[in-house]
Amino acid sequence: MNRPIAAPDLTQLRVLVVDDEADIRLGLTRLLATLGVQARQAGDAHEALAAFDESNWDLVLTDLMMPGMTGAELLAEIKKDFPETAVVLLTGFGTVQTAVQCVQNGASHFLTKPFDNQEILSIVRRLGCQLLARKAVTAESEFSGGPAMIAEDPAMRKVIELVDMVAPRPVPVLVEGESGSGKEVVARAVHERSQVSGKPFAAVNCAALSDTLLESELFGHVRGAFTGADKDRRGLFAEAGGGTIFLDEVSSMSAAFQGKLLRVLQEKVVRPVGASGDVPVDFRLIAATNRDLEVLVANGGFREDLFYRLAVVRVHIPALRDRPGDVLPLAMHFLKGCATECACAGEGLPEFAADTISVMQNHAWPGNVRELENAIQRAMIVCGGDRILPYHLGLAQSGWASAQSASEVQAEVAAYGDAKAAAVEAFQREFVERALTGSQGNVSQAATAFGLTRAAFQKILKQLGIDRSDYSSD
Repeated sequence: MNRPIAAPDLTQLRVLVVDDEADIRLGLTRLLATLGVQARQAGDAHEALAAFDESNWDLVLTDLMMPGMTGAELLAEIKKDFPETAVVLLTGFGTVQTAVQCVQNGASHFLTKPFDNQEILSIVRRLGCQLLARKAVTAESEFSGGPAMIAEDPAMRKVIELVDMVAPRPVPVLVEGESGSGKEVVARAVHERSQVSGKPFAAVNCAALSDTLLESELFGHVRGAFTGADKDRRGLFAEAGGGTIFLDEVSSMSAAFQGKLLRVLQEKVVRPVGASGDVPVDFRLIAATNRDLEVLVANGGFREDLFYRLAVVRVHIPALRDRPGDVLPLAMHFLKGCATECACAGEGLPEFAADTISVMQNHAWPGNVRELENAIQRAMIVCGGDRILPYHLGLAQSGWASAQSASEVQAEVAAYGDAKAAAVEAFQREFVERALTGSQGNVSQAATAFGLTRAAFQKILKQLGIDRSDYSSD
């Protein structure tokens, strides 16, 4: 049964309108008032940034071409300090290149003037619902004591037991696992179950930053230390204040930076970039890697002394293929989260068809939990009904290209007829499933849409092993 979900209250949405033309600011503010949102105006980018000093904003509508700081520059400043804030750019001089660049830099949308009022309202309504839903989920997670950890499979239950044992003890933890397996979720769970759960948790992806940027981010810097350092900045180690620092992908750190990190762990002091003295720091360290650090140590790619400092307790997260009991619970968890974000469209919570559950449980999930989450998000968007069917997931459905030995693969590729038959069957299955979805399981209507007689269509259903009842709305 389709269960309705309450839509978020847009009166809680805070929107900042930025434009150097007063009439456009006024018009947009009045338009937004029809949604009941909390809107404020700013005449330029500097005034907008000043507004962030006073309060946080969920959504910013900003002109692109403004005197002084442009909308693109404002976007960069907002995303640097307030990454959760959504930014929509408006301009009368739009080009494809500009739009692509702004979206790549974090813009949620890009509209050219003159814009359609209904389009503006639709975008604000959609983004607003997503932002408020995300805030609600975050608040609920914090209230319940931390991020959700799905652990129905025995392999993952062992991880939870280890997390519960190590969390109260302020020792370094090394979280190991493949990309997408949930290393940061485990790190946050350690923090939330620790005695410093009320203090900051800061995550840094070491692979995404150069040595210089990583050193500045973690150690801080003094004014004039490098180009762009116009003021002193405390690093995350200093700002932790007894909280937790999570260093993801530590295997990507250079040998030089490994030495600097080792000193911080040994001495509990940092030296900001450009400074002449040390600063004492207090933090709990959790590191993560998707590579085997012991192998790297043996090959000279990682410092042995640093490895032992990081790996006081090692928590290994099994790949999703090795914890099959978690696949369906995780899918349900992601489905509920996606459905909440889609609540503005009045959609309910669909169910997984039996075939879909089978496909999910038999899929190898090379991208682990992250791949499963993406598949559920896609399915929620495209299903448009009460049931999620296998093709909604967007996974490979051919079946004949599953994991095999090299000789088996060569034999099947050589057997052109078999390969062609498998591809045709996959196409036929998807087409039939779409027809049944559109007819809500009515075989006669589906057959007509397919251009076949009812008898011929039923024969195909029997050949493919498809049960029409999975597509019925009854």
